[in-house]
Amino acid sequence: MPSIPKILEIMRTNPNAVRFADALKVSTFYFGKPRIHGSHHVFKPPWKGEPWVNIQEKEGFLKPYQVKQILDAVDKLEREKDVQS
Repeated sequence: MPSIPKILEIMRTNPNAVRFADALKVSTFYFGKPRIHGSHHVFKPPWKGEPWVNIQEKEGFLKPYQVKQILDAVDKLEREKDVQS
């Protein structure tokens, strides 16, 4: 399985071909264990409001808009870490 930085690179370059397992790995790394509601895996980022992280598997992959949710949330988290440093 690819590393977190490699998965993020794949997500940024080809959001139409992101495997659910890879997205789950990245989301769990950044946001902890998800709450699972049916097929939805909902992650609680450390802020209120958007961007939310809510993913679900569709034939082994993620929908592109869900990839964007993850990337937006990861970028926001990284920006906040930079400000605190």
